[in-house]
Amino acid sequence: MLASTVTTMQDNSAHGEDSFLSKDLGNGEFLDVVMDGVTGHGGEQASTELRDALDAGDLNNAKDIVQLLSEMNEDFYSVGSGRFLLTTVSAVLGRGDNVQIISAGDSPVFLINKDGHQKLSGHAGGFLHVGVAKAIGASEQFVQPAQVEITPSPGDRLLLATDGITDNMTIEELAEVVRNADTPEAAASTIEDTIKERLQEGRVPETIGVRFRYDDRTAIIRFF
Repeated sequence: MLASTVTTMQDNSAHGEDSFLSKDLGNGEFLDVVMDGVTGHGGEQASTELRDALDAGDLNNAKDIVQLLSEMNEDFYSVGSGRFLLTTVSAVLGRGDNVQIISAGDSPVFLINKDGHQKLSGHAGGFLHVGVAKAIGASEQFVQPAQVEITPSPGDRLLLATDGITDNMTIEELAEVVRNADTPEAAASTIEDTIKERLQEGRVPETIGVRFRYDDRTAIIRFF
């Protein structure tokens, strides 16, 4: 696996329902995951339990992750009947030369480099009903998550984010910050400073709704 550096950022003061996992698997391999529990639907418990299961799992490929998500979906649905224990999940697994992205719900994963940016999974800019429908725990019949595989190149950068970030900064703004930063930590600091300024002002760019949306915010930023 191509060498990389990573940082995480989280402010869970709004609802306390985001979770994340950034795990070094050795030899440059890794597992990065963000989860956004659905507010008012046992989101904190769901995101925490899913994080712990992913942390404990023996996950060698996307198939292993999908199997674990299916099992957790069955457990959550048996308790919550699709109304309780709901969470999004976006997982990035680096094994060998490739990176596999597995996503259920609307927490996006972006590939950013000098040539531009690309949304690899999820939906940025608002929690849509389709995001809820695809969340873990929402349906008795497990909805297969979106899957993408890439081979990263030097200079590629990945951003995983929950909607406390993507509702308040455009992807163009986020991509510019990540692209121009010297380190993942510098990118995270600029993103946090921008969101704090917009929280004070109560406003965001018109293209993402004008009004600031106060929500938990979590991100993992990885530079190759």
